[in-house]
Amino acid sequence: MLIGVKEVQPLSGYKLLLTFENGERRSFDVTPYLETGVFSALKDETIFSSVRVAFDTVERPNGADLCAEVLYGESEPVRIEPAPRRA
Repeated sequence: MLIGVKEVQPLSGYKLLLTFENGERRSFDVTPYLETGVFSALKDETIFSSVRVAFDTVERPNGADLCAEVLYGESEPVRIEPAPRRA
């Protein structure tokens, strides 16, 4: 079953914070792809940060895209800490 990407936020260290349609938030490390073909352009932080959601996955103007299955399968769950209670 395809779980599409609903939101994406570029982070430092060539990581993406992804929110999937099922509500999960996951961190995807792009670093292993930076030496491969069109992905090498992502070393430029302006290009890396130009990421946006399109058609249930993420895309960039230079065509450096990965399918939602790869983004989900190779990402790590992000634990969201509850906000501290006020006294």
